[in-house]
Amino acid sequence: MGILNVTPDSFSDGGRFEHLDAALQGARKMLAEGADVIDVGGESTRPGAQSVAVAGELDRVIPVIEAINSELSVSISIDTSKPEVMEAAVDAGASMINDVMALRAEGAMETARDLQVPVCLMHMQGLPRTMQKDPRYKDVVSEVREFLLQRIDACVSAGMDEGKIIIDPGFGFGKTLGHNLTLLANLGVLVRTGFPVLAGLSRKSMIASMLDRAVDSRVAASAALALIAVQKGAAMVRVHDVAETADALNVAARVAAAVEDASE
Repeated sequence: MGILNVTPDSFSDGGRFEHLDAALQGARKMLAEGADVIDVGGESTRPGAQSVAVAGELDRVIPVIEAINSELSVSISIDTSKPEVMEAAVDAGASMINDVMALRAEGAMETARDLQVPVCLMHMQGLPRTMQKDPRYKDVVSEVREFLLQRIDACVSAGMDEGKIIIDPGFGFGKTLGHNLTLLANLGVLVRTGFPVLAGLSRKSMIASMLDRAVDSRVAASAALALIAVQKGAAMVRVHDVAETADALNVAARVAAAVEDASE
């Protein structure tokens, strides 16, 4: 999943794809580099980010989704928590909803149910503006798992098809470096729920905590984290650097296949 933020303030690519031509060119590049899904977002969810009105978010994302849908053969995901944006985005050509609020906003669950597209439910402790202010857990793995299972139950009870539900532990969303590393090391706990797991680790501040790298210098570490997530069972990784991540995953897959052939 390639990240296409059409925002002025996202932590890594804020302002880069604000204009339609740049956004479309970015989508073309990601598709050529190996992206299967383009995730379009019009509201930053970085720590401290301010909320965006529905109209403003629609103005940012709908022209981009329409342009990508008309030109490129690629699946489009809408990164939003607002039901109005979900509906308009799917009407414009999006075929997936990626919600950091796990459909907790008023009307979001019912809208997602009626749209009948796959939905990614993410765990977040707190809200973007405050989530990194002293996050605490007794057992981060079990608490994230329990939250996601509760949201799945709520969605199914509301009439959603459980076969269209994806889960995301929400790396960096209300979590310290220790929490993030523990979740990654134990990603199999979520994989064993039977629901596809999406992992978003790309360029996140946990890399700065480990390596003291600026945002634009986190490409190699991001690819390494994506590879680890896939090796632990993630079905999808959400990334800024599609080519580098695809190369890492393809090389690992080739080596794994060669090992398997040698053992037969």
